[in-house]
Amino acid sequence: MNDIITINPSTGSPLAEYRHLDNNEIDEKIKLSDKAFKQWSKIPISKRADLMMEAADVINTNKAEYSKLMALEMGKPLAQGLAEAEKCAWVCQFYAQNTEKFLKDQKVATEASSSYVTFNPLGVILAVMPWNFPFWQVFRFAAPTLMAGNTGVLKHAKNTMGSGISIEKIFLEAGFPEGIFTNLEISSGFVERVIDNPLIRGVSLTGSTPVGSQVASRAGRNIKKTVLELGGSDPYIILEDAPILETAETCAIARLINSGQSCIAAKRFIVVEEVYDHFCRVFRDQLASYKMGDPLDETVAVGPQARKDLQLTLQQQVDDSIKAGAKCVLAGQFPDSPGFFYPPTLLIDVQKGSPAYDDELFGPVAAVICAKNEQHAIEIANDSIFGLGAAVFTADSERGDRIARDELNAGCCFVNSYVKSDPRLPFGGIKQSGYGRELAEFGIHEFVNIKTVVVK
Repeated sequence: MNDIITINPSTGSPLAEYRHLDNNEIDEKIKLSDKAFKQWSKIPISKRADLMMEAADVINTNKAEYSKLMALEMGKPLAQGLAEAEKCAWVCQFYAQNTEKFLKDQKVATEASSSYVTFNPLGVILAVMPWNFPFWQVFRFAAPTLMAGNTGVLKHAKNTMGSGISIEKIFLEAGFPEGIFTNLEISSGFVERVIDNPLIRGVSLTGSTPVGSQVASRAGRNIKKTVLELGGSDPYIILEDAPILETAETCAIARLINSGQSCIAAKRFIVVEEVYDHFCRVFRDQLASYKMGDPLDETVAVGPQARKDLQLTLQQQVDDSIKAGAKCVLAGQFPDSPGFFYPPTLLIDVQKGSPAYDDELFGPVAAVICAKNEQHAIEIANDSIFGLGAAVFTADSERGDRIARDELNAGCCFVNSYVKSDPRLPFGGIKQSGYGRELAEFGIHEFVNIKTVVVK
């Protein structure tokens, strides 16, 4: 069985090597997690909360170390890695402080002497997680899942195996019993076998739409609950009354965060024709102001793409979009240098039928589309197989509220701000962006038995 080798995307050189678990080792770890569940599920929520607060302290104490690891494994700039670690601590604190309220029995008046809904944990939950937010994606699964009384096993991305191992160590250092959270050093080819294991009670996946379809199919064959957070091609509508400079600044952040490698990064910028030329000029200047380079350099805002194949795929999408009629007014070609870098790129006059219009461009490439008016902009925004996030920019907040609430087909809609996840708010998508919700009270209810109890 081949070992797992991680690659530093800034240099293209091998970073670390990890021994792949064999089938017996995988089964034993899942058995241990199931055994731990039988004890963990009986522990009072207040005791789980104490341990989760300890996990938050461990994260905050070692956040600089985790930030460096993210930079080395997948190219995240240091400042963004620090912010990611701090957000992981926040989600641990949030669920430690709120789970008792979220899982409190809900009384229902019926003819019986007592009727209520209670929430029981399910057991061992499998998390299949991506590389782009190697700590945050895991913790936003783990904090509610463990606080609900479940245990978790993690199959992390091949190129962020060190992050997965570090997260398991965080829980152990915080005092969680062995088996409550377990990292599996395995490749993607073993996921279906893990799903088939009868001790696995549910699956949470964050990843691409094709992978989500495969995992959901396998889980469905086994009648196991899934939560899927998949791809996105988030539209940002810029209306004629939007403050252009402020809007362009926000849109640049939204497109280039995590070097453009985010499911909720802004992908399509739909601008009404009245301000189209003005926005394109200002937006180009904003994108061009971002420094690309070694993510360990604290002055760098855009690091490399996480893998070589991602860099090449992005280039092909850019080339095909230009052939279909788009104009490239900034960059558009990766440098001939070590590492998997791709510069901030701007395509304007993007046409329907091209990759920049129809597909998800998972990198620092912004696609600008011209709309005739507000209604046309809304139609373009919704003309997508995806439905994860969306935003609208306007000086009229009531107008923006109406569009976000009633018109945009997405799970997370923002007005005059870029889309981001928040432990206090539910997060997830519709259409081919997935189903189910993470975070907030909705997230902790995904992997529990919502049980009805009636006493005559």
